[in-house]
Amino acid sequence: MLWLIAGAGAQAQEFRMQTESDSLSWLVLETDSTSDRWRLPHPVYQFQTGDVDGNGSTDALVGVVKKTRFHRDFGRRLFIFKNYRGRVRPLWMGSKLGGELVDFRVISDEGSQKAIVRALETGKNGLYSVTDYEWEEFGLAFKRTILKDTNQETAKKQFSP
Repeated sequence: MLWLIAGAGAQAQEFRMQTESDSLSWLVLETDSTSDRWRLPHPVYQFQTGDVDGNGSTDALVGVVKKTRFHRDFGRRLFIFKNYRGRVRPLWMGSKLGGELVDFRVISDEGSQKAIVRALETGKNGLYSVTDYEWEEFGLAFKRTILKDTNQETAKKQFSP
């Protein structure tokens, strides 16, 4: 995907994934004048782009499978990266949303500059939910529940575009 960065001297930018093995990928940022990479030493299950923070520049959303300090089991996590002066830099390295993350996708929000992150999640009860999150100052915050406590098939239908 090719995007223009708003502001003086607007330039094209593209985020893409480069996979070396099942547990090593690189997030690559190419602009008119620069190229930069960010090492992702985890399995990647999802990659999307969108303007999550509403600043006019495209961000990269990468779903990885990893443990965290507070969640000792492997789980699906969401990392968000930005273009900072032609360099890949983390915007948010989230360890968890509301429930156990199954999948996510970026959707546009009518009337807002910010893209919405729609998440397919499971709870401790084993049921599925579809939830929207939006950027708030430091990270993703709950926006609305689309569907709650349902079976996998129903949730996936609601989650899919």
